[in-house]
Amino acid sequence: MTDEEQDHYFSADPSVPFRREPFSCEVWGQRLDLTSGSGVYSRGHLDIGTAVLLRETAPPEPGHVLDLGCGYGVIGLGIAAAWRARGVEAGTTGVTGIDVNERAVLLANENGAALKLEDRFIACTPGYLPDSVTFDEIWSNPPIRIGKAALHELLLTWLPRLKPDGRAVMVVGKNLGGDSLQRWLGEQGYPTTRLASAKGFRVLESRRA
Repeated sequence: MTDEEQDHYFSADPSVPFRREPFSCEVWGQRLDLTSGSGVYSRGHLDIGTAVLLRETAPPEPGHVLDLGCGYGVIGLGIAAAWRARGVEAGTTGVTGIDVNERAVLLANENGAALKLEDRFIACTPGYLPDSVTFDEIWSNPPIRIGKAALHELLLTWLPRLKPDGRAVMVVGKNLGGDSLQRWLGEQGYPTTRLASAKGFRVLESRRA
């Protein structure tokens, strides 16, 4: 892991100089012109895990979705763009991005505004989201490298926010514990199945028991 990736995972206010870096990608048939930045994970490119997640899935049905560990917003903005392309009216659905990294939140909101998706997507740090807010789905490329204990704490903080019929969709590297995480999630009351496996990554779907 690079120093900048470490800053992303372990610091809410990274110390490295902030340099923006634009790039483009296609998500579910929609072109996203995004700005990434130093101190935020996957600067200047779409990381392999997220690419696998988006390629191996279809966008969720309209509802309220949490993009957990949103970074500069590619997953959540991809969902919002897919809904707009389908003609889903703004205001009836929404994506909330959550990240501890304030730079990531800034970039995600800037990207939402640049894509004219700010009426469907908003990013914030966890403290700004009321405890009462629940979600139809949670989508994430979770920060595995924060360590098992911290990752488990993160997931047990947010998975209970799923509505009774909700689900979580995550991508996890096999060599970073994807299979053991699948078992652990089931033990916590979130039966988890593997939707896909590609390029050393597992795409997992968890539901409330």
